[in-house]
Amino acid sequence: MKAHQWITLLLGTLIINLQALEVSEDDNTIKILDGTNALLVYHKSEVLPPKGSDPSYKRSAFIHPLKTPKGAIVTSIHPDDHLHHVGLWHAWVNTSHGTEKIDFWNLKKKEGTVRYKKTISLNQESDKKGFTVLQEHIATYEGKKPITIIEESFSVGIVKEKNTYFIDYVSEQKNVTSQDLELPAYRYGGPIAYRGPANWTNENSQVLTSENKNRSNGHATRGKWCAFSGPMDDGNALVAILCHPANHDAPQRMRIWPPSSHNGAIFFNYVPAQENAWKLTPKKMNKFSYKIIISDTKMDNKMIESAWLKYANE
Repeated sequence: MKAHQWITLLLGTLIINLQALEVSEDDNTIKILDGTNALLVYHKSEVLPPKGSDPSYKRSAFIHPLKTPKGAIVTSIHPDDHLHHVGLWHAWVNTSHGTEKIDFWNLKKKEGTVRYKKTISLNQESDKKGFTVLQEHIATYEGKKPITIIEESFSVGIVKEKNTYFIDYVSEQKNVTSQDLELPAYRYGGPIAYRGPANWTNENSQVLTSENKNRSNGHATRGKWCAFSGPMDDGNALVAILCHPANHDAPQRMRIWPPSSHNGAIFFNYVPAQENAWKLTPKKMNKFSYKIIISDTKMDNKMIESAWLKYANE
């Protein structure tokens, strides 16, 4: 090999290494880094709501910020209209356990929450960088000792291809009690929820599902995927959430806010129990798998559909 060829190969290797994703953990967070871009931050410690708000809105076990390869933030937390919305997160809403009603989502009720318990592993070795943590879904009635209802292995794995992030978001939930956790049919709640950037409104952003539905007609429909796009300071951003066909009730029904809700703000939730009641029986593992696509582009339904077909056959 000639000297100039060796130098070119070495520089190319250095560039690849500099661009490699890394996982970093400290006492409060787990971060996935793309060079200097902290593209995903998972919160191990409870994050307090804005000053002056009800402290009941504090929560751990969520992701914010989530960023594009250029570093544009595509999540928001603690919006004035819904202080319990925290970027990318999940929880069940309308549940019952024996004689008790438990809402793990609406924190102000002080009935339940989801929290980080411990880190199981960090994945630094393969092309897919990520982590697995143990989370607890707990009943938190005032005056009573907290009770763990669900133990959850929650995993995130990320690869970067053609300047696009592909994120595997996997929740494995087990009811660790001796009674069913009943999930009556309800319009929202479940294994993945997303609140879009504060600057995305009905006027400047787009929502599109695999069945060509949008803000106006997408709620309570089924979709293999749902995508969101809008402007950023230096261009555009795209977020797509794909539902794996092996999930319960797939393709799952969706909660999509209509144009009239909060000036067209983006809120999305895949809801396995939206149409039909369901239950998490004791000791049975329930696995929910999703893939999230993040890029600095406008809506690209052909790319998303192609990615879903590949994902469905993995």
